[in-house]
Amino acid sequence: MTKVLVICDDIWHPADVIRRGLEDFDEDISFDFVITAKDILTPEMLAQYPVIFNCKANYVNAANSNPWFEEGVTEVGPAQFEEYIRKGGVFAAIHSGTCYSIKEGTEQDEKTKAPNDAMVALTGCSFDGHPPRCEVTAHVALPDHPVMKGVQDFTERDEHYQMIIHIAGVVPLLLTTSATGQPQIAAYERRIGEGRLIVLTPGHTLAVWKNPEFRKILRNIIRMGEK
Repeated sequence: MTKVLVICDDIWHPADVIRRGLEDFDEDISFDFVITAKDILTPEMLAQYPVIFNCKANYVNAANSNPWFEEGVTEVGPAQFEEYIRKGGVFAAIHSGTCYSIKEGTEQDEKTKAPNDAMVALTGCSFDGHPPRCEVTAHVALPDHPVMKGVQDFTERDEHYQMIIHIAGVVPLLLTTSATGQPQIAAYERRIGEGRLIVLTPGHTLAVWKNPEFRKILRNIIRMGEK
């Protein structure tokens, strides 16, 4: 049985979408959901899982818009995630797990600036908004890559994330297009130490999580973490 830690729930992305989206998955994969990560996660807990799905922006949970990461309080933040990956973990930043950006002008923005910078540095990308929800087509760009094994192009109504890539040499695994947004890199891999970080931007709606091709991507990511 492969155990996957799923970190989810923020003010724009309720945990219910992720929970329902992962129902009826493979019998040999189990998902443990953590919502209020600020008061639950520890580095020791992370080490129990070969794979982590981070589907959470920097909010405590859907009912609390205060930042998840808080220096001197939160035991797991970007530095601990990076250490987890370096030691061989597979960490997937999925949809809202990629929407970290640098903002200025309010007290909360100042409070979240350092961890946002750190998450941007870890994932190698930052969130730059999205057009109104629309039909988004995902095109497999690198079919021979383990994350894309057996995956076909698919279209679902979703948020078409517009991303800024901050690292050189990114090889796209998946590309997204829509009538209202510019073509975007929607998935790529970073090798960090002994582990892997996967960025995957689709996933706002339940329909995406239930899509068989999107599920193949999730399954492939999980298989990468199996020892």
